[in-house]
Amino acid sequence: MKNVILLLVFVFPLLQAQVTYGFITPAATDWKAGVARVNITPKQPMWMAGYGVRTKPSEGTRLELWAKALVIEDANGQKAVLVTIDLLGLPKDVSDNIRKQLQARYGLAKAQVLLNSSHTHSAPVVGNALSDVYPMNAAEWKKVPEYTRKLEEQLVGLVGTALKAMEPVQLYAQNGVTRFQVNRRNNREAALLQQTELNGPNDYAVPVFKVVNTKGKLKAIAFGYACHPTVLNDYKWSGDYPGYAQAELEKFHPGVTAMFFQSAGADQNPLPRGTESLARQYGRELAAAVNRVLEEDMRVLSANIKTAYTEVDLPLGNPPTEAALNQLISETNVDYYKRWATRMLAEMKKGKPFRTQYPYPLQVWQLGDQVMLALGGELVIEYAIRLKQIFGLNTFVLGYSNDVMSYIPSEKILQEGGYEGETSQRAYGLHTTWAPGLEEVILTGMTGLARQIGVAPAASNNVKTK
Repeated sequence: MKNVILLLVFVFPLLQAQVTYGFITPAATDWKAGVARVNITPKQPMWMAGYGVRTKPSEGTRLELWAKALVIEDANGQKAVLVTIDLLGLPKDVSDNIRKQLQARYGLAKAQVLLNSSHTHSAPVVGNALSDVYPMNAAEWKKVPEYTRKLEEQLVGLVGTALKAMEPVQLYAQNGVTRFQVNRRNNREAALLQQTELNGPNDYAVPVFKVVNTKGKLKAIAFGYACHPTVLNDYKWSGDYPGYAQAELEKFHPGVTAMFFQSAGADQNPLPRGTESLARQYGRELAAAVNRVLEEDMRVLSANIKTAYTEVDLPLGNPPTEAALNQLISETNVDYYKRWATRMLAEMKKGKPFRTQYPYPLQVWQLGDQVMLALGGELVIEYAIRLKQIFGLNTFVLGYSNDVMSYIPSEKILQEGGYEGETSQRAYGLHTTWAPGLEEVILTGMTGLARQIGVAPAASNNVKTK
């Protein structure tokens, strides 16, 4: 009798969890899905992306870096491919190369492929992104294109593997919530212990997709959050808090592929920060928020995919004068400012024309009734808030998608300046700031793109910005 009681104590919670997650009585479905993963951790020490204060290459691995793919197909054979990557971001040329190969090999158009980077600051430098920031010698720079070429091959092969793993599934979506993000423009990190309240704006949503196969087995979880992965700043490879969140979910759900996508977290930091224990804590908090959503009723999505993609011309301001560049070189104590200004001067003297605009990527997916909006660059939180005002609170908003070319400030932040509004453009190698009007260009472009596939603005407006 004692053994029977012990068995019930241990087994009943597991059966209860199976019923909660839909493992016992799966719904019939017309969806198909395939998932795959590939380890993208460098095999040798390399320079790490994201911080200009590092002075040497990586020194080991804390968490393996992963790229993961979820391919879904609707009842009409229309496909959509989500690729999540433990990297700072993909520059345009790398993203374009990957998508061109996916088009040639698998017939996937740009609208069908969404490449999202977590923005971890503990991953390798890729392509020519932020090239003025890193004080690398020639030997270290040589490793970057070698790794980048390999990465492109891995990501294209990853999608192929996921395509081969397709099986019938049911697809669900729902928003959760967690609150460790802090608006870094409106709260001083050094003063957090003295503050009794935090200033916004913020968006604490945790968007979640759940994929369950016809045997009732949880197959994949795709989830997001809007917050910089900058808890860690040392010399070990790591996905930062998103890496710990994915690992926690995969430990809790054996055999599941957990995928993290970054939202509009450009001006949001995980605070306090700086230790591995804090990275684990935030990862567990995010995983707990996802698990809570999985335990509750999620919206069943009908098997219908609509996708659209475009690039809108974002206006850039006037280039700096030669006098202003020389003054910056002589007065700044920021090394990468000097490297940037020196390069700008050299290009100016060669007569190289400066950009007047940039082709900025916008993407819309509708999966059943779930609207998903993906935008390029380091997107500030106000875009998530504004887009949810337009399209409804259930909208999933992603930044860091398809091309991470710079910060994308709101009109307000552009006027205020600071790092996100002004000086970050130097880190990304652009010759100037964005011109006024960029927010209107982005929102108008996204609204028009959404209308092309029948996604209209929501009838009500329940969100207020601060």
